[in-house]
Amino acid sequence: MATGHFPGRTSHGVNWSAPGAGKPLCENGAPWILYLLEECVDNMWEYLSVVIGLVSMFCFLLSTLPQVCVAYRNGKVEEAMSFGFLFFLFSGDLTNFAGCYLTGQLPIQVVAVIFYIFTDLILISQFLYYKIKNNSSKKIPLLKWLCFMWCGAGTLLLLALPKIIISNATVTAQGLGADRKSVKLAGFICGYMATIFYLLSRFPQLYKNFQRRSTEGTSYLLFALAMMGNGTYGLSVMLVLPALRGSKQAFILNHLAWLIGSMGVLILDFFVTAQFILYRNNRTCKSSALTSSTEVEPLLCEDEEQSVL
Repeated sequence: MATGHFPGRTSHGVNWSAPGAGKPLCENGAPWILYLLEECVDNMWEYLSVVIGLVSMFCFLLSTLPQVCVAYRNGKVEEAMSFGFLFFLFSGDLTNFAGCYLTGQLPIQVVAVIFYIFTDLILISQFLYYKIKNNSSKKIPLLKWLCFMWCGAGTLLLLALPKIIISNATVTAQGLGADRKSVKLAGFICGYMATIFYLLSRFPQLYKNFQRRSTEGTSYLLFALAMMGNGTYGLSVMLVLPALRGSKQAFILNHLAWLIGSMGVLILDFFVTAQFILYRNNRTCKSSALTSSTEVEPLLCEDEEQSVL
C-alpha cells in the first residue's frame, strides 16, 4: 500500500490555477476530476495518470478484504499469517497517513489511508482473536463480543475521522506560515519511513511461507491486488512526465519515497507469487480433507496412518 501522493497534484508544473478576476477556475479541465480531486486536468497524459491512479487506489482498498474472508472461513490465520507482516503493514500505513497529512495531500487520499489503517486493524484483530481462541482449552464467549464491539467502534471512527482530520488539516495549513517547509519535510520523512515499513513487511511472510513450505491460509488476492496497486501507481506517476511543465527531476524527487516503496514491494510480491506456485501442491492431510466434515477429519487421517502401518 505504498501510495502517498496523488501523481497529478504537486507544485512542479500541473495545471492547477486559482480563480482569477472574471476567469473560471478550470476552463478546459475534466469536471469530474475537478470536483472529486480538486485538480485541473486538461491534457491526455494527466487524465490517464489520474484514472490509473484511481485504479491503483481502488486495488489497495480491496486488497485486504479477500484475506479477511479467508481468515474467517479458515479459522487458522495465526498459523498462516506472520504477525511481523501485519505489524509492519500497519506501521507503514500509519506513517503513510502522517506523510499525507503533513504534506497536505488530497482529501480522497486521507480517506483512503484511513481505510487502509482500518482494514489493517481488522486483520490484526482477527489474528489475535483466533490465536487466543485456538490456544485456549475452553470457550471464551466474552472474546467474541469484545471483537464485535471493537469492530463496531472502529467503523464509527472510520465514518467520523476523515471529516475531522480534513477540517483540522485545512485550519493547520492556514496557520503554518513560515513553518510550512519544516512540516512538509517531516511529512516526506514519514513517507520514507512508510517505504521502509512496507518493504520490511514482506520478509516475515516470505520466511513464514518458507518455514511451513506452504501458503495455505493466506489469500493470493491480497498480494495480487497489492501488485496491481503498486504497478498502476508507478505508471500513473510516470504518465505525468510528458505533460510536465516544471522540473522533471524535482517532480521525481517529490515522489521518490513512494516510488521506491511501490516498486520495491512489487518486486518482493513476485517472490511471494513464486512461493504460491512452488507450494501449491503441499497439502497436509487436514487441508485435503477440508471439503469433508471437519469433525471426522482427524479420524480419517488416523485410519490412513494405521492402514499404512
